[in-house]
Amino acid sequence: MSDVAPGEECRLDALQRLWTPWRMGYIKGAERDYEGCPFCVLPARGPGADAASLILHRGEHAFVILNAYPYNPGHLMAVPYRHVAGLDEVTSDELHEMADLCQRAVRALKAASGPHAFNVGINVGGLAGAGIADHLHQHVVPRWGGDTNFMPVVGQTRVLPELLEETYARLAPAFAAA
Repeated sequence: MSDVAPGEECRLDALQRLWTPWRMGYIKGAERDYEGCPFCVLPARGPGADAASLILHRGEHAFVILNAYPYNPGHLMAVPYRHVAGLDEVTSDELHEMADLCQRAVRALKAASGPHAFNVGINVGGLAGAGIADHLHQHVVPRWGGDTNFMPVVGQTRVLPELLEETYARLAPAFAAA
């Protein structure tokens, strides 16, 4: 016997569901369609694969790529093409271009997303928090008031309101104009 009137939606409980099926790849240790360092392999695919590889911009010494496992929508990285691990290993040209690309990324993110603030930084080495410790990269993370809530603390997960492909489509024109 049901307490639900005909035409009403049946609810098992009063909880709302939050579906993030794309995170299963991260949880299971995503199977990649390539081997090796993503910061070396993805740009080597060539400019025709940039959208699929989430590469927003290619410079002379460095490129900009969306983070595949972002903290917030628009979380991106400036990465030297050369496979080096340490900040002391990049050339002045690489370092300056990375800084210029991060500045450009901030302008693009402001235009496309209107964040309230940014985290910008480099984690050098695995113990410092670098997820890919053997290829240096600089993060730019847009921040909004209230974007840190109970989910990362209690649920040990982040909630993103859009898919990476949607972020890319929204941010690519802004980055080109920045």
